[in-house]
Amino acid sequence: MSLNLGNIIEQVGKDKGIDKSILIEALESAMLKAAEKRFGQGKVIEAHYIEEAGEIELFLFKTVVEEATNPDTEISLEPAKELDPEVALGDSLGVKLNAKEFGRIDAQTAKQIIIQKVREAERNIVFKEYNAKKNEIITGIVQRFEKGDIIVDLGRAEAVLPKKEQVRREGYKQGERIRGLVLDVKVEAKGPQIVMSRTHPGFLIKLFQMEVPEVYEGIVEIKAAAREPGERAKVAVASNNADVDPVGACVGVKGSRVQAVVQELKGEKIDIVHWAEDSALLVKNTLSPAQIARVITDEEEHAMEVIVPDDQLSLAIGKKGQNVRLAAKLTGWKIDIRTESEVKGSGEVLTPEESLKKEMEAAGAREEKEKVVNAAVAKEIGDYLGVSLEVADALVNSGIDTMDGLKHLNKKQLKKVPSLDADMIEAILKTIEEKSGG
Repeated sequence: MSLNLGNIIEQVGKDKGIDKSILIEALESAMLKAAEKRFGQGKVIEAHYIEEAGEIELFLFKTVVEEATNPDTEISLEPAKELDPEVALGDSLGVKLNAKEFGRIDAQTAKQIIIQKVREAERNIVFKEYNAKKNEIITGIVQRFEKGDIIVDLGRAEAVLPKKEQVRREGYKQGERIRGLVLDVKVEAKGPQIVMSRTHPGFLIKLFQMEVPEVYEGIVEIKAAAREPGERAKVAVASNNADVDPVGACVGVKGSRVQAVVQELKGEKIDIVHWAEDSALLVKNTLSPAQIARVITDEEEHAMEVIVPDDQLSLAIGKKGQNVRLAAKLTGWKIDIRTESEVKGSGEVLTPEESLKKEMEAAGAREEKEKVVNAAVAKEIGDYLGVSLEVADALVNSGIDTMDGLKHLNKKQLKKVPSLDADMIEAILKTIEEKSGG
């Protein structure tokens, strides 16, 4: 080949960000394929890139015989000795092929293979780049909409923001800038598919890292976060420095830091509370701003009965049960809220029938509250595993009702869950393994 490939390799490598060795391998492979097509299959041909000459040399290996009868596979001893004086009968000798013998079709074959290799290399680079950015925030431009999903242009790659990872109250237009958490990077036939999320609690945590230097530096630690995307979120924070108030650091002067996060989340309200190693104290903090009279812990059931003054009940439960749902998500505990009056009783003398009725009403109220909490947990588990709400409900009803418990699931436990077949069990375990990083 008279064309100096060295310049092309350098230029393509620079433009595409592809390692030179990958391009050389692609060229060698392309020329080898073209040679095999030209000279036929079943022959021993090798391709070698000669850097000094900037070209690829092809060698057809032939067996040295006294008198050649098949010129494609054999070479006579005398002409063989002209190529290599030390050659002997039975040796395999590489005879250089003339690349100019290749026609236009061969060149086209080589070109197609090179293009394919370059694309593969580009895909691998994109996959490695974004796989390393899992659980990090990336920014792109809204390119188009496909069946409710948003396709985001990242420059050298595309990402998808699935409908289930979008916040319902948010709306985007084509050409608008958008940020999200890299949830996953999948290998697809058309190239890596980068999956973004704006609903994941990790997105909220990363936003705080960007806005709060103390969080970024590790002085303040976000221990847990729970969200009802677009509505409300709770974040529990702790300080590794006695002189730094973690809540104050996250709120910022006149609320400037937390407001920057709220703005990115299009108005989602954020409660920042103090983390506590003591579970009862953590639940108290998380139910803020409601005042708590006392907490009764049931370790066996991993549940807490929270007693509040009568005038604090609606505040503790929150609008449509939102406050208690988020508290349960954040702490991982089942929470049942009761008023002091419920606990003490009215003091009046009740007949056995009235007493039983009152107990049944109280039990029904607790059951309704528990349903609210369980529904929230089921939704979180369903979103995390990417399974239907029915499957998530089955898991919760089987006692798998915390994110921490979910991450330590095994096949034996899942086999006890009704309605789960072998394929679904394998899929759930695979998802947990991938999301746990190993």
